[in-house]
Amino acid sequence: MKYLLNGESSERLLFRKLEQNHFNDWLPFHKDPRSSEFWDGLPTDPIVACKQQFNRAFERYQYNLGGMNALISKKTNKLIGLCGLLVQTVDDIDELEIGYSILPKYWRKGYATEAAVKCKEYAFKHNFTDSLISIIHTDNIPSQKVAIANGMHLSKTTSYCNNPVHIYRVFK
Repeated sequence: MKYLLNGESSERLLFRKLEQNHFNDWLPFHKDPRSSEFWDGLPTDPIVACKQQFNRAFERYQYNLGGMNALISKKTNKLIGLCGLLVQTVDDIDELEIGYSILPKYWRKGYATEAAVKCKEYAFKHNFTDSLISIIHTDNIPSQKVAIANGMHLSKTTSYCNNPVHIYRVFK
């Protein structure tokens, strides 16, 4: 679990390993249709979608492919979202991605940017790579704004998992 930020923190967030007991706290993300409006091919049943996401996260942990961290509020000790460093293959090139998702009730409070910046700093501090990407649907303007706030620039537009995406990139 080389890329996991377990035990790290930012101003308002604690980074923890995602655990099965986070499932019910994360389920509202998948129940809100706005959370998946930009991504085709996801299960429509929230429970199935959440199970798939958790299974993929645990698989990533097992095979050292990075993983999403549970973002816990320092103030309330509640789950705010997920963010982490993920090994991804885009256009046949292995890359390290900063991925982030925030529970809808915490949107527009700066949590995604705070967590993404921490992931960037952690990856560069530990010399994991010379550049990081974020894979963002071409229509997902809020996530693009997070990438830009994290110092990223549009690198290219391509297809990923049958979705049109922008690849945002930042260099060390």
